[in-house]
Amino acid sequence: MTDIVTLTAQIKTLILDAADKPDPAGGIGDDEALFGPEARLALDSLDALQISMAIQQRYGIRITDSKETRRALSSAATLAAYLAERGA
Repeated sequence: MTDIVTLTAQIKTLILDAADKPDPAGGIGDDEALFGPEARLALDSLDALQISMAIQQRYGIRITDSKETRRALSSAATLAAYLAERGA
């Protein structure tokens, strides 16, 4: 099992790769919003789908419920915690 700091760093890379986005100046903060008007990455629903698919491919964990997806993808830290709880 990966420690949460390492998992969070891996998640940030996965998010950028899956959404085909450049790393923003200063990187992605652990608790930075990934979606919504205040998000620097300006991710949309297609990005969420691509990130979810990348998570399933890399970690074998499927996020199926839309409310659960919104909560899990709110930040890199929440996604890392979600995956850690499920054995990533």
